[in-house]
Amino acid sequence: MQTRAAALITLAATVTLAATAHAQWTVTNLHPPGATESSSLAASGNKQAGYARVNAANCASVWSRTPESWVNLIPPGRTFSWSYAANGDQQAGSVWVGSLEHAGLWNSTASSWGDLHPAGAMLSVALATTGTQQAGYAVVGSARHASLWSGSAATWLDLHPPGASRSEILAMAGTQQVGYSFVQGSERACLWTGTAASRVDLHPDGATLSFAYATTGTLQAGRVTVGSAGLASLWHGTADSWVSLHPAGALFSVAYAAIENLQAGFAFVNGNDHAGIWSGSAESWVDLHALLPAHFRSSQARGISSDGVNLYVAGYGFNNLTARTEALLWTRPLPCPADLDSDGDFANGLTRDGAVTIEDLLAFLVGFEAGNVLVDLDNGTSTGTPDNAVDINDLLFFLVRFEDGC
Repeated sequence: MQTRAAALITLAATVTLAATAHAQWTVTNLHPPGATESSSLAASGNKQAGYARVNAANCASVWSRTPESWVNLIPPGRTFSWSYAANGDQQAGSVWVGSLEHAGLWNSTASSWGDLHPAGAMLSVALATTGTQQAGYAVVGSARHASLWSGSAATWLDLHPPGASRSEILAMAGTQQVGYSFVQGSERACLWTGTAASRVDLHPDGATLSFAYATTGTLQAGRVTVGSAGLASLWHGTADSWVSLHPAGALFSVAYAAIENLQAGFAFVNGNDHAGIWSGSAESWVDLHALLPAHFRSSQARGISSDGVNLYVAGYGFNNLTARTEALLWTRPLPCPADLDSDGDFANGLTRDGAVTIEDLLAFLVGFEAGNVLVDLDNGTSTGTPDNAVDINDLLFFLVRFEDGC
């Protein structure tokens, strides 16, 4: 019987080999023409969300990688709105309605705005979305209550923990929500799974306060203050799993966003905020501010995403030349999925070498035949999203990239 590897060799016989070099970061200024201020606060796929100030109005905004792609999401007749989160074509944020701030959602147009404000609340804000659910907080009485919606005001759920004086959901992924609750005299990072009773306290021993700003569903990121030092932080679902991401030499740091094994935020370095990313450790920090023109005084990264081809980091920086904050996007091509190995043999581990050659084909064959999850490249969506299975989807995904040479 013909093995899977033999079948793949036959199928790959007509594939053209090519080489590729690992590309570098590029930076795009997303600031819309005519705006006096702008910030990108979230990223999803190749879209970015945030706000721009135009003609004295604060306008919730969405971009698709360029300043020309800017879409003003402010609903007709309103003067203040913000988009704080994005998932696919959906954005979540808030709009001032009369004298009250109302949580809401959009589907990439101003006319699509839907009001999530719960009946009886003083104000509300949506800070996260999965595309089907939205989360944030609503002020009930005089306290902020962590809140969850499923697309309408009538679906509002109060996730405020018993005994807390205030709480907010700051991010969500899948069925998990993260944020903080104020209990025992301080803000404490926590996570929920859809109910107030499901809250898990992530606050590390010895910390004075903590916040969880991001989650991938299994990994959480945020900030922990120990003494007077604010430290970018990482958890894996428990307080005991806490890891400091704080870069050496920084005075302060925060992780605001996360995707798979990457985190984005900023560190206070040499007197200013520097946007940066981590890959799970303090030592892995990469200073993205160093990629900006010298006239940018400071910067922060607030969102991170991928469309299977590129990695996107969304944020903003202060431009000394224009004396304003401007939305920014850092972009880096992802490593070529077909660049697996330099010697074609799993025995020595997989080592990318920046070229797509016969060794990569041989390495894939070995892994595919063995069902090794190291060649789990795609779940059938062609976005490079693994699913912990080695099957025909991985084969097809690899062959297309191999033939193209990435």
